[in-house]
Amino acid sequence: MIKKTIVCLLISYNVFSTDTVTVTTYSANTSQTDSTPRITASGFKIRKNTTRIVAVSRDLKRKYKFGTRVRITGIGKHNGVYVVRDVMNKRFTKRVDILISRKDKHTKFKKAKITKV
Repeated sequence: MIKKTIVCLLISYNVFSTDTVTVTTYSANTSQTDSTPRITASGFKIRKNTTRIVAVSRDLKRKYKFGTRVRITGIGKHNGVYVVRDVMNKRFTKRVDILISRKDKHTKFKKAKITKV
């Protein structure tokens, strides 16, 4: 009975909810970020081989706060668990940006799924 109550509470607080988003990629350089490309909005310092970082659009920021681990699916080889460390420009909605290295090819995926881990 207690387990069922806990699960119902978690569902009512959207702990297990999944959002459908557009996923794009970005690199840490001034043409794609602000004047401090190696420092995210959360203050996290991006080092040379840092990966598995995402930026979320501002409409998703309330649900996916800095430091939240999320699972993203529907994006091919980029599927996996990431940590929210950055926020996107206010012109974007329902969007997640994945940090990739400068040598990787930039791409865009529509109808990707994001869930808190």
